[in-house]
Amino acid sequence: MRRIFKKLEPRQKSKTFKKLMEPIRSLLSKVPQLTSRGDRPLQMNFEDQLNALVYYHLEEHESGTHLVQVLQDDTFARDHIAPKAGIKKSSFFEAINSRGLEQLMVVFNELQAQAAATIPKQFEHLGDLIAIDGSLINAVLSMTWADYRNGSKKAKVHLGFDINRSIPTKLYLTDGLASERPFVDQILSPKQTGVLDRGYQCHKRFDQWQEDDLQFFCRIKASTRKQCLQAHKIESDGIVFYDATVLLGTPGTNQTEKQIRLVGYKIGNIKYWIATNRFDLSAEEVAQAYKLRWEIEKFFAWWKRHLKVYHLIARSEYGLMVQILGGLITYLLLTIYCYENYNEKVNIKRVRELRIQIQNEIREPVKIKHKKSRGKKRHHYSRAKT
Repeated sequence: MRRIFKKLEPRQKSKTFKKLMEPIRSLLSKVPQLTSRGDRPLQMNFEDQLNALVYYHLEEHESGTHLVQVLQDDTFARDHIAPKAGIKKSSFFEAINSRGLEQLMVVFNELQAQAAATIPKQFEHLGDLIAIDGSLINAVLSMTWADYRNGSKKAKVHLGFDINRSIPTKLYLTDGLASERPFVDQILSPKQTGVLDRGYQCHKRFDQWQEDDLQFFCRIKASTRKQCLQAHKIESDGIVFYDATVLLGTPGTNQTEKQIRLVGYKIGNIKYWIATNRFDLSAEEVAQAYKLRWEIEKFFAWWKRHLKVYHLIARSEYGLMVQILGGLITYLLLTIYCYENYNEKVNIKRVRELRIQIQNEIREPVKIKHKKSRGKKRHHYSRAKT
């Protein structure tokens, strides 16, 4: 007897992954075309590269080799993430380390603007607050450009973070030894207020930022010399114990030329001294604004832990910038997705639900609609037996 095998049904595409990537589809027309630098055709076009980078961070792959194996062996990744002709390990790493940076920067800037227009401001009364900080990335000894210390290599990301919307704004990549202060005027725009830790204290730069019409809240060392020009009234029952217009530093050595406001407040046993050129806020609002600087620290911790951003898939400075941009783009996509679907900030619960939903959809068989037969109807007649 002949055996009849049931035809295997094709698998579903993931509607959820497509929905996550939807904000990018509308801006791809603005991205410069990625072209081959020689006669050899591209093994991975820009859209393939972008899909692979987002998939890498979303699914918490441990390395570039891990991702390439998934792109080759996993049915969904092979059919919907990898290039149609497939991808080899050498071609993948060559693409990451030498192509796509210009295009990714355009996508990041456009997506950041889209997120800023979509998500409402949380602390609008404080103005546009941009926390600025640097974060070290552990490198390997073969990354000769990432100078740090003898026997140790590190790179450093300099990031601007929109506190009102909890999204990154601008970034720069340097070796681990690079100073963080010069990036403030590159990250800030007029009418934005930088929120800075003590490492950014520089009296000469305080004067220059005011000259450039840049606003800031910067914590300073308690031992900094202060020349009070005018004291301001403070509430006796609040956390603020000092509010005055001052000159900072030692006269004739490093004293500021321009007047600056200094607010002191106390939390527990710790005193905070905040230098600012914002005279439009109350002292309590100055304290509130600086306390919000913690948001960038929370972002770095979450980003590293849940999107595996610092698991290196590239060792060149170019390739590492490509990887970091891929991680930031993934975060922006998750930000828009969580807000539009749940009216929430990015959180690991929603990200896990997203991952599970994608896996459920790609395991679900496609429902095939069978066409009705168009053959002639057979008429059955009953006949009397004779």
